[in-house]
Amino acid sequence: MHRLYQVLSYLAAPLVVLILLYKGLSNRAYWERFEERFGFGSSRLDRPGIWIHAVSVGEVIAASGVVRAFRRRYPNMPMVITTVTPTGAGRAAQLFGDDIVHSYAPYDTPGSVRRFFNRMQPRIAVIMETELWPNLFSECGRRGVPLVLANARISPRSLGRYLRFVGLFRQALSHGIVIAAQSDSDAERFRLLGASPERTHVTGNLKADMELPPEVVERGHAFRMAHAPQRPVWIAASTHGGEEEIVLAAHEQVRRTLPSALLVLVPRHPERFEAVAELIGKSGVSFQRRSANGVPGPGDSVYLVDTLGELPLFYAVADVAFVAGSLVPIGGHNLLEPAALAMPVLAGPHNFNSQDISALLEEAGALEIVQDADGLAKAVGTLLSDEALRRDRGERARRTLAESGGALERLMALIQPLLERPLG
Repeated sequence: MHRLYQVLSYLAAPLVVLILLYKGLSNRAYWERFEERFGFGSSRLDRPGIWIHAVSVGEVIAASGVVRAFRRRYPNMPMVITTVTPTGAGRAAQLFGDDIVHSYAPYDTPGSVRRFFNRMQPRIAVIMETELWPNLFSECGRRGVPLVLANARISPRSLGRYLRFVGLFRQALSHGIVIAAQSDSDAERFRLLGASPERTHVTGNLKADMELPPEVVERGHAFRMAHAPQRPVWIAASTHGGEEEIVLAAHEQVRRTLPSALLVLVPRHPERFEAVAELIGKSGVSFQRRSANGVPGPGDSVYLVDTLGELPLFYAVADVAFVAGSLVPIGGHNLLEPAALAMPVLAGPHNFNSQDISALLEEAGALEIVQDADGLAKAVGTLLSDEALRRDRGERARRTLAESGGALERLMALIQPLLERPLG
């Protein structure tokens, strides 16, 4: 089956090129360093080092603690981080600067992967969350490069798709791969795909170990004091198509009882920024755009954050956080980021990307699940009107996060022996 996959990967390569070219029409960053996606490029490591792969922004943020841990323990070992999306590349540049090399990940053809390995000479590969690439995994096995799936997860929905090709993934997972799963459920799903039980471990969610830089929190508080000091503020974070309409309808209801309430709206994907701005404009409310250097004035009801990498800053601005991707069947986004700021957290019913974290926060009384615009409006209005309730829910969120920590240390304990053994 792996041989068939190799043939299909080459046949699909022209389609991948067309998709990237199409995406570049709305985001020119997809056209930059195009050759890296097929293993070419000028960036390289001058000696064997550490390779961390993080698809996009969320995985880059989760990887930040891993990068810092590697820096502390192996200060002389070079590092490369790969991403798939330009937004992930931008976030990596913000977080790590010139401390590490960045490259776009190679498309999973044998030639692209081989050229990437020749350029970067990875001593170890750490792949964040769920990226199952048979050719890449096979090349790690062929070269004797230890491969760790860190913060690994598989949703029940994804498992069904993977099981259709279980022979392919069973072979891909047979190259001595170490799996550091987020939860017992994730670990069991990997075993169902053929992962070795002896090399499948439960280390927890790395995002529970995250600490937002103090300067981000300070900047958020400064923004709030400068532009909305007396206003109740809530944030709708990482929204998708179909959710902005619900959020705006909920905000309209909130303002009937709290006329000065301000909504900070942060769409998930930059290619949708213009469409969301048009939607807000058609709703008839006054709003400002972050990308135009606008700031919310007293008459503005919505502040559209149509920039990249600023979600943590605006979590620090708000009183209540709604984490989107959950009112539509996307699977939800990072619930732990607002919890780290001791914020009360709201989400829709579709949280299958992080079922264990969702259940943990809900059981602790830190997360409230809402079903629609009416439920969201009621929950937001109640929390914005009751400071004591906000503090109680926020403290429950912070305490739950603290009790769930330790994933980074457990992950590094798995990685250390792999780095100390001879390559190959």
